[in-house]
Amino acid sequence: MPASPVPADPGWDEDLAWLDRDPEREYWLDRAREHDGPPEQEEYEDYAPLTEQELAEISDAAADELLAVEAASTGRRGPGQPGSARVFPGESSSPAAAFGPGMVFDVLPGCAQLAVAADAAAEDDGFAGVSEAELVGLMCAWDRVEAHAAARKLAAVAELDRRNPGPEDAEFTADQVACALGESRFRADELIGTAGHLDTHLPGTRAALRDGTVSLGKARIISAATGLLDPGEAAAAEAGVLDRAGRLTPGSLRAAIARAVVETAPKKAKERRETAERFARVERWAEDSGNASLAGRELPPAEVLAADERITARARELKAAGLEGSTDELRARAYLDLLLGQDSRPAGSRPGQPCAIPAGFAGRATLTVPLATLAGLADRPGELAGLGPVDPWLARDLATAAARNPKTTWCLTVTDNQGHAIAHGCARPEPKSHRKRAGPGPPGETGFSFTPVSRDGPPGGYGTWRLRTPGPGPDLIVTIDPITTDPCDHRHQAKGHDPGARLRHLSQVRHSTCTSPVCRRPAAQCDHEHNTPYEAGGRTCLCNTGPKCRHDHRLKQHPKWKVDQLPGGKCGSYCPPVHAVDGLSGSVVVPAVIRLRHLASVSGVRVIQSRAPGPRRVVRMPSLIQV
Repeated sequence: MPASPVPADPGWDEDLAWLDRDPEREYWLDRAREHDGPPEQEEYEDYAPLTEQELAEISDAAADELLAVEAASTGRRGPGQPGSARVFPGESSSPAAAFGPGMVFDVLPGCAQLAVAADAAAEDDGFAGVSEAELVGLMCAWDRVEAHAAARKLAAVAELDRRNPGPEDAEFTADQVACALGESRFRADELIGTAGHLDTHLPGTRAALRDGTVSLGKARIISAATGLLDPGEAAAAEAGVLDRAGRLTPGSLRAAIARAVVETAPKKAKERRETAERFARVERWAEDSGNASLAGRELPPAEVLAADERITARARELKAAGLEGSTDELRARAYLDLLLGQDSRPAGSRPGQPCAIPAGFAGRATLTVPLATLAGLADRPGELAGLGPVDPWLARDLATAAARNPKTTWCLTVTDNQGHAIAHGCARPEPKSHRKRAGPGPPGETGFSFTPVSRDGPPGGYGTWRLRTPGPGPDLIVTIDPITTDPCDHRHQAKGHDPGARLRHLSQVRHSTCTSPVCRRPAAQCDHEHNTPYEAGGRTCLCNTGPKCRHDHRLKQHPKWKVDQLPGGKCGSYCPPVHAVDGLSGSVVVPAVIRLRHLASVSGVRVIQSRAPGPRRVVRMPSLIQV
């Protein structure tokens, strides 16, 4: 990490498509502030030395405090959540003291009583004397109350729908809801559908919404993804994500439940995709700003990625020609140029033809597919970078199409039983002098196979393997090396500050996105950042580096934020698993190993009374709230 703060503007990205950007967070941390100076030492009168018992009491209090600090810095707050796992030891006169980490209202599920208590803790929206830890507890309490109210509302909607079972009545139930709530008929129909599906197919999500563990938005994501499943299948897919749904961001939850649906009912996922293709369309609508929008819906994933790459290439041409504008502005201009057949390049910079992009333009995409799916031995979902999970049949079709392109690169990542990446290898063509291409396989086979180079195979699985792909190309040789970092043998360590191509690639294998728990920016668009700064002796190695987007890179440098890197991902990792690998490979799921902690104000003090008469001694320790 550079010694000076990272600039806010990352400049022109190699890949212009910034995915999953959250505009509401762009205003945060305009610049990295200098660290605050050390606190001034308080002056005390000359008291008698503390006794051994008093010192022991202070040590016990400090140990309890540190345990509470650790518990309060591990993620989401609420009942059953890690951020509320322990009670913060201390005394507080704040009106919101019961909302501190682990306190009674911090672990109370969403209910009317919680709303009354939260309302009383902040009269007239005033928070005088409320610490940041308690303020966060209040915020989370209102979030649970909001979810609880939404659950009760949906329960009433479901009951209203049940009371109108006949076709002649059910047709107009949406009109009744729409008139009562002042909503559109479409919105009312959506409410009825969500309420009914939660009631009949998703009892776990319904209970989590009622308790405030998940929000209404997240409940809708789960409901929409499981809409075509029967009750048993829906419950199975729900069970695969519900334990972490409260901690996942909406984008991560959408990908997780889509993957769970494909794993639970792969054929129904395929039918859903093929049915939706018949509803492909182009939509336009007016923006609130007065501008307009145009978008294609339900399009083939491969063609969407290729079109996106073509827009990006055209935007680079516009920039090279001197057209001013941000990345997004130039992509939007390129989009309109390609649709309207116009050329927005400044006069005098245009070559003979209006567009230099060839008609057969091919895009570059990253497809992650389990090896068993490629070989036709299983029907597990793949993942298309930038779009999310894809059903096994589409994954095999895309992989087969990629195999016909000689420029396709292949990688293989090995995972353990928990899905943690433990080894990786990049494929290379087999030398011409050793090629023994056997030709196409028997009818019905996928054309993919993975076999050891030697008859006995490499020891422990590490070593050299042969990957066979369909098409006329040669077999590929894959040398698999370990990439674990607990402990790390530093075999991939770079000598200087900047990582080499291989280290950067392996880092993106371990983390396909920014390591922040609330960011999904692709790792290829992130800074390669040192956790312990290189200038402070930090290694340029897998055990000390990882991808961070420019926003989170600057966030880490802020004096109120701290990052803990846990090499093995075993010490309270709170991020959802992420899929990785650049190129086509076996599926890899690795735990995030970065924890962000925010220093908040003191939420209370612990008063220790000495045995002998004399003044009280106060031990103050700051609480840490993990975000």
